[in-house]
Amino acid sequence: MLTRRDVLKTVGVTAATLAVAPLVRGQAAAPAAAVPPAPTGPFTVPALGYAYDALEPYIDAQTMQIHHDKHHAAYVANLNAAVADLPAVAKMSVEQILADLSKVPEAARTKIRNNGGGHANHTLFWTLLKKNANGKPVGELAAAIDKDLGGYDAFQKNFTAAATGVFGSGWAWLVYEKGKLQITSLPNQDSPLSSGQAPVLGLDVWEHAYYLKYQNVRASYVAAFYNVINWEAANERFRKAVSG
Repeated sequence: MLTRRDVLKTVGVTAATLAVAPLVRGQAAAPAAAVPPAPTGPFTVPALGYAYDALEPYIDAQTMQIHHDKHHAAYVANLNAAVADLPAVAKMSVEQILADLSKVPEAARTKIRNNGGGHANHTLFWTLLKKNANGKPVGELAAAIDKDLGGYDAFQKNFTAAATGVFGSGWAWLVYEKGKLQITSLPNQDSPLSSGQAPVLGLDVWEHAYYLKYQNVRASYVAAFYNVINWEAANERFRKAVSG
């Protein structure tokens, strides 16, 4: 049985390969989310914007800290390394890169696609989380969910199916494309931006996002997610997507 210290030692710079065992509970959570030192390069890890324990009991503080400070930081460090000798690419935003990967030299494309996607996906993910006490969609997004997806209950059913149905690691997405909302899923750290879609809401279903609390029961993690969706932020993303 691994100790907590043994587990934390395994957290390295390659987030996609991290394996952790269930940890002994009881360690006090850090009072606030600190931004780790910025890796060298044009890309940086954004501040979490709230305390690690702000989403308890749905997402535990230790998972949030490791997810943000270790996994996201690893994607950023690897992305910076990948663009170090590509000044034209390094001048682009990560969203611009992912929207047109053909501008990335083929030799570096896979590394930039994986780590750029990890950076962009997580940067978005943090902004879409907020304890919402069983909140529901708001504003224009609520109306579009009713029109395009058959209402909130149908959305929740189909989004849950997309999230639980990802084989291995990936994300479930609510995206806007060609004038309507769609629910989809993508493997690994692929971004909807690379398919010309505007991400409105995303759920990380890599094991590192939930294993400490939910172990292998992804469905419980997905069910908990509906209690921490920042619908105001999602609505703002939808408004921007519609306005182009």
